[in-house]
Amino acid sequence: MKASDFRRIALSLEGAEEGSHMGSADFRVGGRIFATLASEKQGYGNLMLTPTMQEEFVRELPEVFLPIPGGWGRMGSTHIRLAEASEDVLAGALRAAWKLRIEKNAGTTKKTAKKKNTSRSRKR
Repeated sequence: MKASDFRRIALSLEGAEEGSHMGSADFRVGGRIFATLASEKQGYGNLMLTPTMQEEFVRELPEVFLPIPGGWGRMGSTHIRLAEASEDVLAGALRAAWKLRIEKNAGTTKKTAKKKNTSRSRKR
């Protein structure tokens, strides 16, 4: 797979949009990043996963997935080696990151709404 495949598949996901973060292409849903091409020059796409998801992906296909070095990697950010990934693997990984972002977005909205309601209650 190539960066163009990564972009095509990411943008095929419902509500996905391409943006730019620090000069690199990123892919967002609900305004929040689920994947990037920040490491494109090194042959990687990047996926925003949970640490548990990352561990499962790396364990299953260590030749395709690896944690991003440092703190981002410890939080679940994961490289996918584009040249080693099949279309099915790439599509599945992007879908997993996209779905996680949608779930987190929904959780963020609920927390914000809950905080606002609590604030109103205190003011009365």
